[in-house]
Amino acid sequence: MKCTVTVLILFLSLTACFSRADAQLKKRIAVSRFDDRSGSGYSHVGDGVADMLTTALVKSGKFVVIERAEFDKVLEEQKLGQSGVVTPESAPKVGKALGVELLIVGSVSEFGTKESEISGGVSLFGGGITTKTARAAVDIRLVNTTTGEVMAAEKEEGSESTTGISVRYADMDFSNASHWNDTDIGKACREAVDGCMKLIAENMAKIPWSGKVLRVNADGTLLMKPGSEGNVEVGDEFEVFREGEEMKDPDSGASLGSEETKVGSIEVVEDALKGKASKAKITGGKDIKTGDIVRQKK
Repeated sequence: MKCTVTVLILFLSLTACFSRADAQLKKRIAVSRFDDRSGSGYSHVGDGVADMLTTALVKSGKFVVIERAEFDKVLEEQKLGQSGVVTPESAPKVGKALGVELLIVGSVSEFGTKESEISGGVSLFGGGITTKTARAAVDIRLVNTTTGEVMAAEKEEGSESTTGISVRYADMDFSNASHWNDTDIGKACREAVDGCMKLIAENMAKIPWSGKVLRVNADGTLLMKPGSEGNVEVGDEFEVFREGEEMKDPDSGASLGSEETKVGSIEVVEDALKGKASKAKITGGKDIKTGDIVRQKK
């Protein structure tokens, strides 16, 4: 009996360890509005494809994805609200304001269909019987907001061929991907988005997770982000670092990042702000300040 209890305790302990290992800390990501360079003539194509990618990132459950309202607020503050399009040059500044590790910048370079009539001129409900191939191409850049580095720049493509009644796109609202998700062009876009998702996952794994101190309290506790929405749990231990002066390449002017100095350590004691933050007690160091960087304990 004693042996059975011991084995059960060991099993439960290992299960808890594996469960925590599986619940990896989620990194934060944001998707800029995409520029439309396809020449398709349809309105809001860039918004729709960016929306499709954002939805795919949310459904993956692997990242904390910044909501569009929060993104637009930062763009307005950065005087980019009118265009809504972030360039690789402005991405690091916007990304830091959003508090994300990776910012997705992109454009739609191809969006449309090519048709060939096979019906001998017969039409039905205003559309001909055709063989149609829909194609979509997305030029995507992944910007590390800490270093300003463009980690990857690729073109992801998709296509879908159908035979039957041609669909008229003139009245479709391309700003909302759910309105055209099941069309042939929607399926072509999803194929391109799937390629983007693979590229994002590969590069996000190269970026270290980080959080940020939101407020230091007089009672020896602090608020940090994220909370449970980023898989941070009570009992998790972290180290706190202070970012030093940014170093720039004297030749190119490009950011080389900055050195970090460890200033303390903390342990999470409570989830806060509906999972967007955590309350933690300071277990080491006395000079922790708002804005300091939180990293996983090594």
